[in-house]
Amino acid sequence: MNKIFLNREMFSQNRYVIYKSEEFEVTLFKYPSDIEVIELSNSRGKVTILPFMGQILWGLEFDGHDLRMKNMFKVPREANEIVDTYGCFAFHSGLLANGCPSPKDTHLLHGEMACSKMDNSWLEIDNDFVKIAGNTEYAKGFGDHYLASPSVTLRKGESNICIEMSVTNLSEYQDMPLQYMCHMNYAYVDNAKLTQTLPNEAFMLRESIPAHVHPTDVWLAYNKELKEHPGSLNVLNDPEMYDPEIVFFADNLEKYGENLTFEMASPEGFTFFTEFSTKDFNYATRWLLYNEDQKVAAFVLPGTCRPEGFNAAKENGSLIYLKPQEQRTFKVITGKR
Repeated sequence: MNKIFLNREMFSQNRYVIYKSEEFEVTLFKYPSDIEVIELSNSRGKVTILPFMGQILWGLEFDGHDLRMKNMFKVPREANEIVDTYGCFAFHSGLLANGCPSPKDTHLLHGEMACSKMDNSWLEIDNDFVKIAGNTEYAKGFGDHYLASPSVTLRKGESNICIEMSVTNLSEYQDMPLQYMCHMNYAYVDNAKLTQTLPNEAFMLRESIPAHVHPTDVWLAYNKELKEHPGSLNVLNDPEMYDPEIVFFADNLEKYGENLTFEMASPEGFTFFTEFSTKDFNYATRWLLYNEDQKVAAFVLPGTCRPEGFNAAKENGSLIYLKPQEQRTFKVITGKR
């Protein structure tokens, strides 16, 4: 395996191929917003990553299909909070706090990691894969101290990617709270069927209403119907009801087995999928939104807890703590069949 270390000076408005083989091509460039981009391509498609901005996965395409949600952002923008550049395929939500903050919370929407500045970024190249990896060190005086090390791997001939996140508590003496979600914003597919290796009834409707959601009477009535019939929304055939957003939670996934698969199958014959271990993620969220500005069918968002903010996780006992010097690693396989 070979490594190529990256620095910001290597990126410009002109596209530059830094590596090419019979199967792979790696390209560096900057968007007009001056944000660095690395594009990993194989014979099936490509993944577009922001190597110095939270290692956000800006785009993903395979076999001519764009897997990313419809959004309002032509290019990524400089941001401290993910909502100010919400056009990506996936981002790392967390790590000290995750999800939508309640009135009692003080953290950013989806946490500090999502748009963090990466300290280091590098490529790992082998005959069978190309990987973009990096790390960022978080330190707060009188507070928490950790190292986050995300990576994305694209393998030879495959139409999927492996997303990984390793978190190390660098404190010498105190525990560190950890909330992490691999937040994948999949494209909405009309009349797609949603299936998974757990019963449909495992997905329960979210009952809390975050500040960014503005309910209508019709939406409230639809939510009441979904609540009374758990698992009934497994075909995407009622898009006018998915604005405001519809969100479901599935808890304690370990009771359904160690390795889980979730799929969104289109009537045209292609299928998007996500796989992960319940040893990494014991909770799952499903997020649907459909309007003229944003269309998304996040059929599964694996997490260490529900994305309802720090205090909610602390109160319901789902908040993880890392001991001093302890490390946790999370892995997700996702893409197209």
